[in-house]
Amino acid sequence: MAGVTDAAYRQFIKGIAPQTIVYTEFLSTDAIHYGAKRTMQMLHFDSDKERPFIVQVFGKDPNHFLSAAKVIEELGADGIDINMGCPAAKVVSSCHGSALIQKPEIAQELVYAAKKAVSIPVSVKTRLGWNTDETLIPFCQKLVEAGADALAIHGRTYQQQFSGNADWGPMYELKKEVNVPVIGNGDIKTAQDAVEKIGNLDGVMVGRGTFGNPWVMREIYEALKKGLEPGLELGLSSAFEEKVPCILQHCELAVRNKGEERGMREMRKHLSSYVKGFPGAAELRAKLVRVERLEEVRQLLQV
Repeated sequence: MAGVTDAAYRQFIKGIAPQTIVYTEFLSTDAIHYGAKRTMQMLHFDSDKERPFIVQVFGKDPNHFLSAAKVIEELGADGIDINMGCPAAKVVSSCHGSALIQKPEIAQELVYAAKKAVSIPVSVKTRLGWNTDETLIPFCQKLVEAGADALAIHGRTYQQQFSGNADWGPMYELKKEVNVPVIGNGDIKTAQDAVEKIGNLDGVMVGRGTFGNPWVMREIYEALKKGLEPGLELGLSSAFEEKVPCILQHCELAVRNKGEERGMREMRKHLSSYVKGFPGAAELRAKLVRVERLEEVRQLLQV
């Protein structure tokens, strides 16, 4: 997730649930091709704490995909994920993200270019379709023909954006038609959601559902590992007091990776989400969104 899944967040998630496969924020292949300083900094990862480490990229120029893929492999990433699902207006208007659903030939060419350049796996994240799910299977079959090693599908069309409920039915049908792993995404907020929705798929991808509740990744792993049946109570949530040490750890990672000023500024959105739903949240949130130093957070979270 742009602005969320930076190195600190990835390391924090892996500390909670080591089995999680983490992805970068999505990065421009054009920027990587030209060696843009900020983008190259965002490619930094801790090889001891973040593996398997996947770099998610977007773009539309096959030559830039080829050169960017080489850079990513040389940096030691374990895989490349091509974003063909982002519905943001500025992304789609540039023929990136979801726009590629309407350009299957270009989409194929991008996958082929990346696969030609590297030996690490190349996957694709996309949506059910542009305005209908009828194109999902043929579109994904073309991606697999071009060399895609896995597919992750968000259960909404481009036109739905993030409205309504994610539809997992078309993903189950897709899995029957392709011979690569298919991962489902959309509306996974609890371990129970994962148990009920995984069906015949090979895994679940969680994005927005981790925001404010990264502990859900451990709960999902434990629930799926145990093979719990849909409808069973899981009871894995923790009291806020028990989460405070983890929240402070996330802050410390942010400061370590980006310095105190920038790190704490970017942590404000996380801190606001962490206290949501707990007693006194509104008053505490109003203070946390203004913190500038790590010590301020320590004082505010004393319970």
